[in-house]
Amino acid sequence: MLISSLTNPKVKTAVKLRQRSHRDELNLMLVEGYREIKRALDQGYRPAQLFYCGELFLKGTNEPALIEQARAAGAEILACTPQVFLKMAYRERPEGLLAVGPQPRRALADLVLPPRALLLVAEHIEKPGNLGTMLRAADAAGAAAVIVCDRCTDPCNPNVVRASTGTLFSVPVVEAEGAALRAWLRERGFSVLAATPHAALLHTEVDLTGNVALVVGAEQYGLTPAWLEAADLRVRIPMMGLADSLNVSAATTILLFEALRQRLAAGIVAAPPQPPV
Repeated sequence: MLISSLTNPKVKTAVKLRQRSHRDELNLMLVEGYREIKRALDQGYRPAQLFYCGELFLKGTNEPALIEQARAAGAEILACTPQVFLKMAYRERPEGLLAVGPQPRRALADLVLPPRALLLVAEHIEKPGNLGTMLRAADAAGAAAVIVCDRCTDPCNPNVVRASTGTLFSVPVVEAEGAALRAWLRERGFSVLAATPHAALLHTEVDLTGNVALVVGAEQYGLTPAWLEAADLRVRIPMMGLADSLNVSAATTILLFEALRQRLAAGIVAAPPQPPV
């Protein structure tokens, strides 16, 4: 059956999921795009519905297999006209694939951490694009989890999913309140590292090979005093030009990859195999 009506109840629900209040009320989220949906499915995510429009497919060769993968995962498969799909889509250039599914919810107690775990704590991050990029960097650097502390941005915002390129589903994401999280980190022997331009030490001058929680703060104001006071280590990224600070996602990426560099050098993690030429 082809959905052609803009007033179809399932279409109207999908459109409402752009709003955080409706996402939280229904415990649902949107995942749009081939790469994002494929990564979600490969990580065991089970969408409730998959809307597709063949006329908008980018290639037309990979999409049928993805649709069957979603069907095998239990999704209801719904074909729709371009007009209907464009009504639901939030991307500027829709690819003809949009999944609706449950929000992945985890608590601190759900985390199973490896020895010498690397965590990213993101406090009061305001922009979905930044949070999504931070998730992507955390995945690439091998972080064990991302903990969204006292959130401003909903991790299930469609633009977070897009900016993360689907790595929202490969890195455990937990939401926690600041005081409870600080106590949890202390109980587990984590060193808390705070990034601040006022620190004396550079980010390359501290040991990041143990249980480490990298804590970064809001784009405009940085970390709150509570996190700065709780920090075992305070570091700064050297700034050699006119700019006195970096975008929070750029700074986060630098810190994560310094931690990865140290862990590779210490033999704590193995370098991934080089891709074929």
